[in-house]
Amino acid sequence: MNYKIIFALTLVHFTGDLYSSFITPLIPEFVDKFSLSLVQVGLMTGIVRLLAFVVQPCIGYWADRYETRFFILCGLFFVFFFIPLSGIAPNFISLIIVLSLGSIGSSMFHPSTTGMIPLYSGQKSSFSLSIFNTGGTLAFGVGPIFIAWYVTKFGLSKMPYTMIFGFVLFLFLLKTIPAPISEKLKSSGFIGSIKETLGGVMKPIFLIWVVMFLRAITGQTFITFMPIHLSNTGHGLISIGFIVAMFILAGTLSGLIGGFFSDKIGFKKIFFTSHALMMPTLLLYLYLPGHFVYLGAFLAGFSVLASLPLGVAMAQKLAPKSRSMVSSLMMGFAYGLGGAVSPLIGKLADIYGLEIVLFWTAFIPLITLVFIAKFPNLENKS
Repeated sequence: MNYKIIFALTLVHFTGDLYSSFITPLIPEFVDKFSLSLVQVGLMTGIVRLLAFVVQPCIGYWADRYETRFFILCGLFFVFFFIPLSGIAPNFISLIIVLSLGSIGSSMFHPSTTGMIPLYSGQKSSFSLSIFNTGGTLAFGVGPIFIAWYVTKFGLSKMPYTMIFGFVLFLFLLKTIPAPISEKLKSSGFIGSIKETLGGVMKPIFLIWVVMFLRAITGQTFITFMPIHLSNTGHGLISIGFIVAMFILAGTLSGLIGGFFSDKIGFKKIFFTSHALMMPTLLLYLYLPGHFVYLGAFLAGFSVLASLPLGVAMAQKLAPKSRSMVSSLMMGFAYGLGGAVSPLIGKLADIYGLEIVLFWTAFIPLITLVFIAKFPNLENKS
């Protein structure tokens, strides 16, 4: 492993996702400020995730072909510059605009950085991807706590000052991040390159993608709407921030553990175990009373986020010539499309009640077990 480059790429992931993590815990504040309905909340989060994740395969396609740092550095700048402006947005439309621009930035740096990890990971590809993923999940763990404290103390209007941290790290990364190495597929064209890189593994790639998509629907529904449910049951902003952080930090731990053991026993067992545990742990998260909700959040986050880096690692192993694009399919397209279902979830919650919708969403992971059973027995041993 080239630890210096892995650290730098992980720091890009941490910095970008830190600012992206500000959005979810502040949803109750945006609801109060702009008198938003659950449909509007779903629309806002759906647009944000559509732009942050669903468009990633397009960026991944170009990142596999051009050796440029533009996608990484410009994307990171967009994230730490525009998302803090949400605190001074005067209306709902301007709020969506600045969050959308920040989300576009997120979609730019993710494919390139993820695609670079295998080049510097030596014989520990899954573990290196888990470290990289830890940068993002750790950011989504500490970010909600920080922004909840910051907004409670200083108010939404002071959010633009948080840009300073991002700018300092940006200057460091400007000198550290190397240019990506392309696969020299520029002459193939889009269809030709798809056939060349994915033609023989399309079926297993699709199976992995379906599992990641259904996992994303489940995870994004709970990440988006549990803060509102917690607020309705009497939790304050700081308490919600800690609960969301507990969920994400548990996923940080499980991602590292899953990556470590998948290098030894393969992907399939880790996938099956984590997805089988999702339904019971999510129900505990939803129904555990009082302070026990922190335990529920930890257990749910541990199971829901454990397979995120493994889906990427497995796809990269199947299609090594299209690292950035298959990474964006698993982390970006699947994750974002799952989040884009949020407006529908919000509408159902308006009709039937939020708790009922969260209850039935917890059963979605059971469907993924059927697809996981059809995964190839692809060993991830060095």
